[in-house]
This record gives sequence, C-alpha cells and structure tokens, in this order.
Amino acid sequence: MRVVVIGAGLGGLCLAQGLRGAGIEVQVYERDAGVQARFQGYRIGLGGPGLEALRRCLPPRLRPLLDAIGGELSGEGRVVDPGLRELGRIPEADEGLLFDRHVLRHLLLHGLADRVHFGKSLNRYRELSDGTVRAEFADGSTASGDVLVGADGMGSTVRRQLLPSVEILDTGVSGVIGRTTMNERFAALVPGWSTLVQGEHRQLFLGKMPFHRSPHLAAAELAPDVFLPETASYLRWVMLVPAGGPIDLQREYAGQDGIEVVLDLIHDWHPDLRELIRQGDRRNSGVGPIRYAKPYAPWQTRAVTLLGDSAHPLPPGGLGANLAFADAERLTTTLGETTDLRACLATYEDRMRTAAATVYHEAMAKLPIFEHLVQDR
Repeated sequence: MRVVVIGAGLGGLCLAQGLRGAGIEVQVYERDAGVQARFQGYRIGLGGPGLEALRRCLPPRLRPLLDAIGGELSGEGRVVDPGLRELGRIPEADEGLLFDRHVLRHLLLHGLADRVHFGKSLNRYRELSDGTVRAEFADGSTASGDVLVGADGMGSTVRRQLLPSVEILDTGVSGVIGRTTMNERFAALVPGWSTLVQGEHRQLFLGKMPFHRSPHLAAAELAPDVFLPETASYLRWVMLVPAGGPIDLQREYAGQDGIEVVLDLIHDWHPDLRELIRQGDRRNSGVGPIRYAKPYAPWQTRAVTLLGDSAHPLPPGGLGANLAFADAERLTTTLGETTDLRACLATYEDRMRTAAATVYHEAMAKLPIFEHLVQDR
C-alpha cells in the first residue's frame, strides 16, 4: 500500500511516523519551503488519548525524548485587571503535558528526510480508473498512491475539492499571539496554570511553556542523531478582542506587527505587562481572525480522506492537535489491519467524526468570554 499525505504539520508527520513504523509506504508533501518557513503557533497541551496516540506513533527509542521536552503546570489560575490587581480565581485545569509546536515538529520529522518533500503546493488530486489517486502540484510534478490523506490544515486544498460545501466560519473574535523568553520577572505574572488580564473590550491570556529540559540538550543526550532547536522556556501570550466592541482588530490593525498592536492596546497597563510584550519574539506574531467549522455530515468514502484541522477545523487551543494525533493513530491502525481499503477508510472516518463532534463543543466553550470561570470576582 502507498499513502500520499498532503501537509507536513503535526498531524501529517505523526501519521507518517505511524505508517513508517507499521511498514506502510508513505510520502509527505508540504507547500512550505521548509520547516521554519511559516509561524505555526507556540505552546499546546497534550493529554489522554492524544498524547498516547503520539507516543504510539513515534519510534520507541524517541519516546524518552518526548517525555524530556514536555512541561507541567499546577495551581489555580487567576484573573487580574490591567494593573495586576486580582479580581478572581480560575479553577485549576489539567492541560496534560505542555509542548512547543516547533520543537515537536522537529522531533516528528526525524527519520523522514527521504519521505517529506517541501515546496510542493497541491493544485488538485485526480481519482484514477485503477482506484489510485494522483496528486498534482503547482510545480508540475505528481505523486500517486492507493490513499491520499489531506492533513493540510484549516484551509485544506484537499477538503475544498472533496467537500466543497464545507464553510469555514469566523468566530467574531480576532487575536494576536506571541511569546517572550522566561525570566523571574515574567514568570511571576503566572503563579499558577494561567493568568487572564481582563481589560475593557480585550483580554490578555498568559501561560508558561516550562521545558523539563532544554530540547536541544535533551536530544544531544538521549538521541544524538535527532536535531531539536535551542528553544528556551517562555511565556506564551494571546490578546483576544471580540467583535461588536469599539475595537475592530482586523480593520484597524491588519498587516501590522503583532507586538506593536498589543503595545498600542495596552499602553496604559501595568509596566510588567508592557515589558513582557515589548520583549516578545518579533519574528512570529501577527493579527488574525479565529475561525472554525461546524461538524458536518458524513461523505461518501473514497480513496481520499482527511485528518486533523482539514477534517474538523477547530479554533486554536490545543484540542485540535490532540484530535490530529488521535486521527493519525486511528488511521495507521486501520490501514495496517485492512484487506478492504474502502471499508477501512469508512470505519476510520466514522470514528474520526464521532470524536471530533464531541471535542467541538469543548473547543467552542473556550471562546472567548471566560467570565463564567471566574470565582469570587
């Protein structure tokens, strides 16, 4: 069996690792020019089935390294005003282990150098008379397989062809995300698992990414042939602005540097908050809408299927990554056991949709206004 995966994000690479371990031929095609070509987010929490699925798809010898590069948090969250005066508490939340997306992507790329092809933007796929599928890329090249998996994210080219009626919706919330290297001053802003700064018509969410060990040094000791970037522990921050207020983030700040946007929005906030943003990573931040899609009806199974945000677009927050890893393991297992490919894919799609519908409501409940979590305000 030959599997063609479109998209070398976390879900596509996890699938490739799982299929490689199961002895199934797999090739991955990514539109970006390289692993660092585009910002793809910062911290995510992985736990339960998602983390276990990732572990099972990875080669056993890399699992200790995965454990070493995670992070943990504990303690109640808090809500503060822009002057850092406490307004209330947020019950402790179990986000599982924390991981950095960029570091994880490097780990998942290991051993796939001959199977991952960058600079391959998909134009379309064609289902051929012999039951195979051919991917056609913008550079004129093609790739064929028995199954084509769209793992190319919320804007999936594969999904647009397979399910053209699916509509990507705007939540009405816009955001700016960034990170700042951790130091004692900034770490004190988040004494528990999270801090929410509640401003007028805007909210700033702060969360730590505390690595157990330096990813680069952990790799050098536990798996010297694996390259992981020298990423230091950091604070991830997210500014959210809901629609309907006096601030129109998309209209007023579109295309601007994310750090400058947030500094403008918090110009009269506490000096520690302003300094946190001022020292943020300027290479990877920007203004953007938060989008999603509602769960959609089953489709006719064919030799083309979907995984992760291509299959069930969710707003950011980590739940999508957990689902993508679970999808990857589910599809790996199903493909490894089948003698009837279409029946196998139908089973995978049914289970994938059921899991996604459950998580959809949890993901939407996290958007945005979080006052219902605040106690003793």
